[in-house]
Amino acid sequence: MAHILAIRFSALGDIAMAIPVLYSFAKHYPQHEVTLLSRPVAGALLAEAPRNVHFIGVDLKQYAGLKGLWRLYEELKKMSFDAVADLHDVIRSKVLRAAFRHAGLPTTHINKGRNAKRALTRRLNKQKVQLTPSTERYLQTFTALGYPFTIDFTSIYGGRKPDTATNTEMPTRKEGEKWIGIAPFAAHKGKIYPLTQMEKVIAMLSKQEKNRIFLFGAGAYEKTWCEKWQSAYEHTESLVGKFKMSNELALMSQMDVMLTMDSANMHLAGLVKTPTVSIWGATHPYAGFSGMPAEGSQQMGSDMDCRPCSIFGNKNCYRKDYACLWSIKPENIVETINAVISSKAEYTETT
Repeated sequence: MAHILAIRFSALGDIAMAIPVLYSFAKHYPQHEVTLLSRPVAGALLAEAPRNVHFIGVDLKQYAGLKGLWRLYEELKKMSFDAVADLHDVIRSKVLRAAFRHAGLPTTHINKGRNAKRALTRRLNKQKVQLTPSTERYLQTFTALGYPFTIDFTSIYGGRKPDTATNTEMPTRKEGEKWIGIAPFAAHKGKIYPLTQMEKVIAMLSKQEKNRIFLFGAGAYEKTWCEKWQSAYEHTESLVGKFKMSNELALMSQMDVMLTMDSANMHLAGLVKTPTVSIWGATHPYAGFSGMPAEGSQQMGSDMDCRPCSIFGNKNCYRKDYACLWSIKPENIVETINAVISSKAEYTETT
């Protein structure tokens, strides 16, 4: 039996894209074990993982600098790993990988395809082609270590819906209601649909009969916006700060559709197999960060020559107007959401 250490510290969306790979490894190699080393917040994603998938959450502030990383290595070494799959390939993971390799363990690391991503996002002469998806890159890392397999993943709940009936604080669905989750925020401005436009989307959806809207977010700034919309529009509820992540994931799994940016929430929805309508501005699915969206999901973006201009959405718009986001009409978003809900209802009725 082999025990593999997989390393992926951040960001949450990237960690989420590794989960289907870890589940699939566990299914194909039940005689082996894999442990994900990541930030503590990622633990909720593996709360119901197969028995041969484990998790170590570390606060990297407690392991700062080379001395801190060496201390972390010494702690990990006691767990008798047999191999290391570096799914991050940043300085911290490289240091840990090098220490394990020096100790004689086989190690591999993700090929991020940095040159191809630069070609995709450069201002002139873009190479606008679909790049290898991140999930495939993670898979290739395990294959290079000597463990080939294919992705075989349903959801983090293993094909079932989580039981929320015992939690009295969780909302309950009234007959005929359509639950729409909206996650309006992302880490960078180039990914965020203008909030004044998002308010128009919420206003239109709140007027439609049987719709119930749940707003997802985190932190004081996002809480302020979501509570403002909750006060202004009927059938709209802010979830910011109300639940721990495990409960938010359970709620997300009950949505008929999630409206997200190119963000962690898009990937979280994919992990619980909820269809998404995802909005892409400065970034683009071609970069390979779409994850594993549920059946019926839709991606929305403007057909502009300057897109994509950024892999992460963190670059300032050289046009200074973020036209890639503003050009997406609220009416079109609502129409797409309604179409996804309708198609999901038809799919559910015929299966």
